[in-house]
Amino acid sequence: MLIGIVLILTWLILLLRYPAKALPISMAAVAGLGLVASWVLWQERAEERRFARLEIQLRLDDRCPADRPLAISVRNGADAVLRDFAWQLQAFRPGDAINLAQPSYDHPRYLGPTELQPGAQWQDCLALPPIRQGYRAQSLEFRATNLRGTFVD
Repeated sequence: MLIGIVLILTWLILLLRYPAKALPISMAAVAGLGLVASWVLWQERAEERRFARLEIQLRLDDRCPADRPLAISVRNGADAVLRDFAWQLQAFRPGDAINLAQPSYDHPRYLGPTELQPGAQWQDCLALPPIRQGYRAQSLEFRATNLRGTFVD
């Protein structure tokens, strides 16, 4: 932090003392930072669009084992391979926006396939997240949130 402050103060002194030389260099640096920032934003939007094309369905299923009653189905509708897919689960009453999964520091993160090809589908059974007392899993709907992963072209 101290180094950053020293660099900014030095830059300001040079800009005030030698404006003819420091101004063009400063403008080039600002333009370079602007290009890098716009590239990063473009990449983030592309990743968001790809995550939006994932079809994730969660439901309680009798065919799943008793210790993992939540069936998940993920279909990769994006145009790239999805690697290292992970997410967290939230539970809601139908039509409600209050998360009924108990929040905790060690909130479990669920892991998907290591690689999911475009157009491919993956299915598995998951353990339920801890639900607040007084609610039954059968009366709740589950959603995958905090999606993480990498799309590779």
